[in-house]
Amino acid sequence: MQKTFTYPKFDFVKPPELTSGQPGHYPVVVVGAGPVGLSAAIDLANQGQDVLLIDNDDTVSIGSRGVCYAKRALEVLDRMGCGDKFVQKGVSWDVGRTFLREGEVFNFNLRPEPDHHRPGMINLQQYYLEEYLIERAKQLSDKLQMRFKSNVISVLPEGDKVTVRVETPDGPYSLTTDWLVVADGARSPIRTMLGLDIDGKIFMDRFLIADVVMKADFPSERWFWFDPPFHPNQSVLLHKQADNVWRIDFQLGWQADPEAEKKPEKVIPRIKAMLGDEREFELEWVSVYTFQCRRMNQFNHGRVLFVGDAAHQVSPFGARGANSGIQDSDNLAWKLKLVIDGKAPATLLDSYSEERGLAADENIMNSTRSTDFITPKSNTSKTFRNAVLELAANYPFARALVNSGRLSVPSWLATSSLNTPDTDEFTGNMIPGAPMADAPVQTASGEGWLLHQLGNRFQVLHYVEDAGTLDAAIAKSLGDLTVNGIAVEPIVVAKKGQASDGLKTLIDTKGCIAQRYDLQPGSTYLARPDQHVAARWRTLDAGKIKAAVARATANA
Repeated sequence: MQKTFTYPKFDFVKPPELTSGQPGHYPVVVVGAGPVGLSAAIDLANQGQDVLLIDNDDTVSIGSRGVCYAKRALEVLDRMGCGDKFVQKGVSWDVGRTFLREGEVFNFNLRPEPDHHRPGMINLQQYYLEEYLIERAKQLSDKLQMRFKSNVISVLPEGDKVTVRVETPDGPYSLTTDWLVVADGARSPIRTMLGLDIDGKIFMDRFLIADVVMKADFPSERWFWFDPPFHPNQSVLLHKQADNVWRIDFQLGWQADPEAEKKPEKVIPRIKAMLGDEREFELEWVSVYTFQCRRMNQFNHGRVLFVGDAAHQVSPFGARGANSGIQDSDNLAWKLKLVIDGKAPATLLDSYSEERGLAADENIMNSTRSTDFITPKSNTSKTFRNAVLELAANYPFARALVNSGRLSVPSWLATSSLNTPDTDEFTGNMIPGAPMADAPVQTASGEGWLLHQLGNRFQVLHYVEDAGTLDAAIAKSLGDLTVNGIAVEPIVVAKKGQASDGLKTLIDTKGCIAQRYDLQPGSTYLARPDQHVAARWRTLDAGKIKAAVARATANA
């Protein structure tokens, strides 16, 4: 069993500021080349924005770290043009199982209905995620510069710009930027430099991560044990990753010595107790962590914008860290681009903090509940938890209370100020603010998926049964939807036919779009650039669409 990953090294290239002695200026600077910073930089570059990305390291993350990437994050990566590689390398899974001692008491399926392009979750070591994102970033080198071994040592916001001081192997230099996107991690030196608070709590428990290289025929599922015989009175989590690497998390208790627990002579006996003496394995990476659930009160501070762990932190059970951070970048990038282009006021960025702050609160709530269940804070809580687990094997009501980590799901922006409230009756889940559901479609170039046709711009979906009979007046209205310089792309969704006047047509091959979006002839949806529903109506009204676009861009 050989370790297959070789950590890449990224060369330090002397920046022009060190040669000229003058500070350079960049419209957008992103600090931090982890999954979230890379996603933000790539998303902006995809939309034609010049971006400088700087990072204090010269390689990717050491160890698997973030492992689980949810369907929504994969859909965002698809929109950035790099989703396939992650899914091909990662281990796809939909089913999770929870055990009490040796018996299964609960299971779930993250993808309960068919006809979605992506699985509920993939497992992939973070070093692969970062390596593939850097490969994608290099493909956008005409818009996206990357500088490694560049450590930010001071940040000074000054009215309409931010001055950044950077330390490098060849000495320090300064630059200025119109917008600074901060993705420098949970300890965020920049957040500290600016004296900004992050509120929350640390949970009194410790967990050991052991990445183990082994060949095993276990299914590609999430397995979580309470009180297993191989680790009594504690919990254990098992996941499969790429390259026959398995992630095992052992609950240790707060009194455990983190440094001692990471030593092989402590780790190996725990793994052998779980797997048996006959199972061959190698340790790839070991770490000990504690739970934290914290967030900044505000994610945008003038021209400094915080994303990912720099803005909010959650415990790892539930895979809400990187997945939430990627959704941060997804929410921020299109708004920042409109502001930079003068098509939206800077107040649009307040909605970034509003929407992602609500998402952070939801993630923290779910993460805290999971942590409280996994790590009861009192004997009474532990007695209740154990009773729930005992009952769950036979009683459905108790299964709903089992909480070994509520897995990451997309954020529903139902209360966002950018939504246009419904005035017509609809059923189903695709309310204003909802993340848009995928479905198979037929396009002019062949079979495809709805979400592959959406994103990076505002779009209107108008439904008719036969696209070939689309009313000429409707076609004309669809072709003339521009608000404050923001062009809205029209898409005709139909059971059959092809719309005239060159209108993009998607055939709802299995009726999934009609069912999931409760479509009737004339139904019209406005989609945001981040694939959330902005508004919907039973009939097409160009005036209402333009008003909804204005509202969704803070131009109303």
